[in-house]
Amino acid sequence: MAINVAIMGFGTVGSGVAETLDINKEIIAKRVGEEINVKYILDIRDFPDSRFAGLVTHNADEVFDSDILIAVETIGGVRIAYEYTKRALSLGISVVTSNKELVSTHGPELIKIAQENNCCYLFEAAVGGGIPIIRPLYKCLAANKITKIAGIVNGTTNYILSQMKDEGIDFDTALKQAQDNGFAEANPSADIDGIDAQRKISILSTIANDGAYIAPDKISAEGISAITTDDMEFAASVGCDIKLIALYEAGEDLPIVYVAPALVDKSNLLYNVNGVFNAIMVDGNSLGQAMFYGQGAGTLPTASAVCGDVIEAALGNPPEARAWTDESVDITPYDEIKADIVIRADVPAKVIDAAEGLECEVLSDEAILVKGIKHKDIDALVSKAEAKSWMHYLK
Repeated sequence: MAINVAIMGFGTVGSGVAETLDINKEIIAKRVGEEINVKYILDIRDFPDSRFAGLVTHNADEVFDSDILIAVETIGGVRIAYEYTKRALSLGISVVTSNKELVSTHGPELIKIAQENNCCYLFEAAVGGGIPIIRPLYKCLAANKITKIAGIVNGTTNYILSQMKDEGIDFDTALKQAQDNGFAEANPSADIDGIDAQRKISILSTIANDGAYIAPDKISAEGISAITTDDMEFAASVGCDIKLIALYEAGEDLPIVYVAPALVDKSNLLYNVNGVFNAIMVDGNSLGQAMFYGQGAGTLPTASAVCGDVIEAALGNPPEARAWTDESVDITPYDEIKADIVIRADVPAKVIDAAEGLECEVLSDEAILVKGIKHKDIDALVSKAEAKSWMHYLK
């Protein structure tokens, strides 16, 4: 007897899921105890050149009125994907997804529906692509209080920044290269403006915060489009590289969560994460620090994580205490967050004088590390010190 699966959305990831379930079907059947069978592929398009063309249907009712036990949602967005996910879960059909926008926006509701109908809503691929991170947080690190997560969670921006550093090219040229190589969309806003990373850190933060939901629209996100070749050269001069960092900290009172470019010191493991690769550093109060590294996007790497969730759902393993609060909780206002920053100025002494007692360290003739400054005080300090610019610092 086979376990029937429907793939909803046959784009980059959906096609990879079909491919992975097919080429590894014997291994998967052995691990599950039953064959995983793709019965339907639901899409508005036809795929006459695909070897899976015979499975394509345009009729959602045909899928939902069948003996499907698991639906793979790789449609993307929050309109049709949300409608189909709710419908499937309400029928007791487990749903596996890579859709970070849907999870970060409607996760509390969809997880609740799944639990009410004794099925699974699983989203390992929604954050790290092929990198395991969701299940490790829920299971392997369950005995820890997660104190910090700092990650490079967007391969497009990491590729662009790597090209700017390695090739000495400007942002626009690097973006065009990313688009030509298929690493960036025609409209790259979600990536380069930090929105994709914002959604991903929303999911990770909620899990680290014991299911207290942190909505993406509460998280400050700054992108990379303002980064220049001059910035890259400055970073190298102080032994750093510029990365787009998604950050969560437990905080003394409220969680601290934001997305921003940062100067990453060469002593930090994230410094060596280049190209389309992603990495997520997790600090636990018992574990210490661990890093999860790998391909954060791509057809087969992402399909690998999706199919892992398909296996989990097929085994009937219940979701691990995944309830999220219905309402989003508060986080530390961005202006009140204390951060370590590097200020670039011609006269470092002016920065130190203007910092008025804050701990400072001179990194070079024009770079001063200022520790523990509130975001709301940064612009005034930069102005008073007649400085050129500033950026977050991660050691």
